[in-house]
Parts: sequence; structure tokens; C-alpha cells
Amino acid sequence: MIRYSILRLLIFVVALLILFAVGFRSWALLLLSALVSLVVSFFALRRQREQFADQVQRKVSERQERAAAYRSAEDDDTDE
Repeated sequence: MIRYSILRLLIFVVALLILFAVGFRSWALLLLSALVSLVVSFFALRRQREQFADQVQRKVSERQERAAAYRSAEDDDTDE
């Protein structure tokens, strides 16, 4: 997640610098930099985003399995 965030920030800064060099200033510079970095990040960082989503999904699945095992163990204790 940190790597993905740093890459997104880097893309934003590069877009900001390029647009500044082209001549954009004030709020237009920030707005266009945000839009450009959004589009570039969407395509350029797809692999990192998918890896992060897979990691989150694995953690959620593990927690659900542990919760189900705990509930099952609890049910076994109350049956006795």
C-alpha cells in the first residue's frame, strides 16, 4: 500500500511539474495535475492495485475463516 501511494504521489508531482513548465498556474494547475495523475495511475499502476486488492482479500478471507472456526468451537462447547 505504501509503495502504491508513493507511486501515485510521484505521478502527481511529475504531472504538476510538467504542467507548470507548460504554463499552467493557480487552481488550474492543481486540478489538471490531479486529473492527469488519476488517468495515468489508473493505467500505469493497475498491477500494483490488483496486488493490493488480492492481499486485502486474502486477509479478509483468513479473518472470516478464523471467525467461523471460533463460532464452530463455541457451538461445540455449548452442545456439551
